[in-house]
Amino acid sequence: MRRLFVPRARIAGDRAALTASDRHYLRDVLRLGTGDPLQVFDGEGGIYPARMEASGGLALGPRAQAPAPRTRLWLGFALARGEKCDLLVQKATELGAARLSPFEAVRSVVHLEGGRGEKRTLRLARIAAEAARQCGRADVPQVDAPRTLAAVLSEAPPSYRKILLYEGGGESLVSVVDRGAEGHLLLLGPEGGFAEEEVERCLASGARLATLGPRVLRFETAGIAALALVQHLAGDLG
Repeated sequence: MRRLFVPRARIAGDRAALTASDRHYLRDVLRLGTGDPLQVFDGEGGIYPARMEASGGLALGPRAQAPAPRTRLWLGFALARGEKCDLLVQKATELGAARLSPFEAVRSVVHLEGGRGEKRTLRLARIAAEAARQCGRADVPQVDAPRTLAAVLSEAPPSYRKILLYEGGGESLVSVVDRGAEGHLLLLGPEGGFAEEEVERCLASGARLATLGPRVLRFETAGIAALALVQHLAGDLG
């Protein structure tokens, strides 16, 4: 099914307000004509059957709510070079992450100042929206502006299990994933690893240390593997 993301703010009744980019995508990329069907998703879990109108607009059918996941996955990850973060955000979206929070770690090789942080956030949000469209999600992950690790930890609800993916060792993910938790916050450090003071801060906030095994994984590989394993252990994958 051909799909289009239209934020709920641009949906009123049985009509969707389209941008010039939307119209270009529908007409010139998908080559849809009058009466052709597609599916609209609003980024908040809602899906709508839709048809192209002669005017170039969309007529929507009734909204249906997609099933909620067993656990909400929130990935906090250290800033890395653009292509690494791009890939991580794309695959995290495909694997069902609900929120993505880049942060500046002590050993981050990338530091965003001024308007660079805003530009990176917009880019990652576009990547997440496109990945959601392609993988069939009805929601789009929340993509936060770059922040500090302390800010990420302070925003985690008490009902979330906090897990620090630690290259220095720790418990297995099987031991730390809680199927009864409302959500899981996974914390992924930079390629140089978390600094000692960052590990201490996470532990003080109630986080548990988890290992992905004896092999040294690349930044993006570790994030993708951890998300897939937590989804599996929580009952949403496989």
